Amino acid sequence: MASGKTTVGELLAKKTGLPFVDIDRAIENEQQKSISAIFSESGEAYFRELEQKKTFRI
Repeated sequence: MASGKTTVGELLAKKTGLPFVDIDRAIENEQQKSISAIFSESGEAYFRELEQKKTFRI
């Protein structure tokens, strides 16, 4: 965690004019809990499954 994906993603979105979506934030909103809570309550495998299933309409 804290690898800089959000920072780099936001910079790239600004530079390219494309929208930026933070998947972690979207998952937190959808699940109504933090990423760390999801990890501790349901495990990493469950979180990775949520990441893979997340789709967005832009």
